Amino acid sequence: MARILLIIFGMFFKTIYYFIKICWYSSEKNRDYEKGYRVVQQSARAAIKTGRVNIEVEGIENIPEENGFIFYPNHQGLFDVLIFLASCPKAFAFVIKKEASNVILLKQIIGALGSKVMDRDDLRQSIQVINEVTEEVKNGRNFLIFAEGTRSKQGNKLLEFKGGSFKAATKAKCPVVPCALIDSYRPMDEKGIKPVTVKLIYLPPITYEEYKDMKGVELANTVKERIEKAIAKSLDKENTL
Repeated sequence: MARILLIIFGMFFKTIYYFIKICWYSSEKNRDYEKGYRVVQQSARAAIKTGRVNIEVEGIENIPEENGFIFYPNHQGLFDVLIFLASCPKAFAFVIKKEASNVILLKQIIGALGSKVMDRDDLRQSIQVINEVTEEVKNGRNFLIFAEGTRSKQGNKLLEFKGGSFKAATKAKCPVVPCALIDSYRPMDEKGIKPVTVKLIYLPPITYEEYKDMKGVELANTVKERIEKAIAKSLDKENTL
């Protein structure tokens, strides 16, 4: 909470400016996902800097050159998407659960990026969202999906990755990009406003040719294992320094 207040008051006038710009691009008549993404990216970078959060990023070169892919990271906290927005050179949208979609500013960001809201209690609506993401990825848009479904609340430990989260990828036959978030829970879960460092590792993509014979659960476990290995390797490296 203290860090949220720091960001709100530390960039009060900037927040008003970014809010107006994001609202502009979130309206259907002004919608331009590329321009909207750049404005949201600027606001994310400003919020991270104001919130005294340092970001270390590895593996930018692993992001596919051609659009039409899906990021699958682990989910640690409210800062996760901000880290991607601040670091990713390619525009993307995300899938968010219905319960979090009506928060002011976040609601406008969803519109500006063309993100999708999923009601996990409504099977028909969930299938519709999966189909929409599939078609948009086929047409060259990029998405981010949290396969755990919710944040782990266990620090750098992962929850089970749900096989159903990969349906859009398998239907679109697109590259799956595992991403490892490390310590991204700290900005919001730890008390105080002392500087914290979080890390994001973009891992090599898994092509359709590599996973086409896998079942959803197998692909989910493969992605999870790669993320876990990347986290363990990074933490071991830090501990030896």
